[in-house]
Amino acid sequence: MLTDYLPTTKKELDLRGWDSVDVVLFSGDAYVDHPSFSSAVIGRVLEAEGFRVALVPQPDWHGDWRDFKKLGAPRLFFAVCAGNMDSMVNHYTANRRLRSNDAYSPDGRAGLRPDNCTITYCRIIRQLFPNTPLVIGGIEASMRRLTHYDYWTDTVRPSVLAESGADLLVYGMGELPVCQIAHRLAQGDSIAQLTDIPQTAYLANRAPEGIMLASYEQCLKDKTAYADNFRLIEEQSNRYSAQTIVEPYKNRYVVVNPPFPPMTTEQLDHTYSLPYQRQPHPKYKGKTIPAFEMIRFSVNTHRGCFGGCAFCTISAHQGKFVSSRSKQSIMQEIEIISRQDDFKGYLSDLGGPSANMYMMHGKNIDLCRRCKRPTCLQPTICPNLNQDFRPLIDLYQTVDRLPYIKKAFVSSGIRYDLMSEEYALQLITRHVSGRLKVAPEHTATHVLQLMRKPKFEEFVNFNRLFNKINREYRLNQQLIPYFISSHPGCTLEDMAELAAETKRLNFELEQVQDFTPTPMSLATTMYYTGINPYTHERVFVARDKNAKLAQRQFFFWYKKEYRQTILQELHKLHRPDLARILLEK
Repeated sequence: MLTDYLPTTKKELDLRGWDSVDVVLFSGDAYVDHPSFSSAVIGRVLEAEGFRVALVPQPDWHGDWRDFKKLGAPRLFFAVCAGNMDSMVNHYTANRRLRSNDAYSPDGRAGLRPDNCTITYCRIIRQLFPNTPLVIGGIEASMRRLTHYDYWTDTVRPSVLAESGADLLVYGMGELPVCQIAHRLAQGDSIAQLTDIPQTAYLANRAPEGIMLASYEQCLKDKTAYADNFRLIEEQSNRYSAQTIVEPYKNRYVVVNPPFPPMTTEQLDHTYSLPYQRQPHPKYKGKTIPAFEMIRFSVNTHRGCFGGCAFCTISAHQGKFVSSRSKQSIMQEIEIISRQDDFKGYLSDLGGPSANMYMMHGKNIDLCRRCKRPTCLQPTICPNLNQDFRPLIDLYQTVDRLPYIKKAFVSSGIRYDLMSEEYALQLITRHVSGRLKVAPEHTATHVLQLMRKPKFEEFVNFNRLFNKINREYRLNQQLIPYFISSHPGCTLEDMAELAAETKRLNFELEQVQDFTPTPMSLATTMYYTGINPYTHERVFVARDKNAKLAQRQFFFWYKKEYRQTILQELHKLHRPDLARILLEK
């Protein structure tokens, strides 16, 4: 029934008997009523707090803007979210080529959201409803909350809060701040009074107390100032008890309040207990939304990641501290999935950002409160980290015993540097769908250090263990390693050696990617500045398109079309030894 979903049209408001709503949420994604889709989560959480919420998915930003006007002004505020991905990452490849599809749109159709989605939507809303409070959030707003480098325009841009004209920015996972915003506005506070809500950012005429960053204008002129800003931002983003961050912009200040503490198990369970229909809205009948098809029978067990990989923004958005759902909550969701008509008994994923971090945290929380390390795993595993796999193994085994589950796969990435033999045995023998994904990313030690990844020897050891278990249990499974080319610090010779090293291990690589600089990551900062923010050492960066392609081709040494150019590059490098390894049969 239409009334089982958040209303998306005036007709659907009428079906509920509503003549107005409290919050209108615009999203760059199609509306899938599922806890893996951010707009559905925010809408359902607000609904559970007693607010009337409408959701307008992928409004047409051309022409007369009728999609933005059709529901009128909400009683409390407009909310804008670009979707589950940054719109520029969604639209363009690492080579800045326009993508031909969009996994978050019906039938994978491209072009249903604009570039810089948050800014575009906000500017339209501001013109149409200049006096209605406007709040932005989601991954795009979160990762662009302060001055950032935009790879697709090759420019340094100010906070998206300033460019969009919004009143307030919610960063990170938004359930807690957005509910506070709604309740405060409902109580009669003005949007200008909401300067004390954790995990939000606002523009101020005067600078409050806090960590003062270099201004946007300084960052435009001085890459060292930009790098120093990043270090301070990352350190505060990974603190249990952070400080307010203040960044001058023109004659004003972008103020970023500290985040909420990590969500408790009870709070996270509440988010997942809401009445999601676990389907796309009926308006998409007969159409396929690829991102939904990927996760429709998957279960998310936790949020957050303490890996701190340099090229990843999970910790900057979800947080370094892991928040885990209760076993009961997870089992309840699996039972709901099992009742779906097209469920055949296979869970496609039982995992999270890093699947094997479930229920892991610091042994002594007081030490965590004082810590500002961006990773708990590098350069060594923190001695305060509780590496207890028993809750996760118990969860796997409980799911395995369910009569309606034939197999529960772990498709999320795992950290092989965070492993016990008992967990490895359970994972490899019971939860691999024929292929297990891991991410060594590189083979060169100096590149791995910049990536904040473990030494390649750890992958070699895990590969050996994986093969051993497969032999002992007579399994025919593959380990699928992910690698990145053109990451800051990686030279052409490093890539040639990566190819040779992986060939020695009998891998013909397929899960590979050219480094894409996304806002607010350490690797992007190194890419733009050529500086390691923590040491001020210079970092080699392959920026030229041809240089990046030259690195990437080494992934495919086994393809005939690359043999000649690889041979030419190795000749220039004076590495006939690598030519023999890669090209001689």
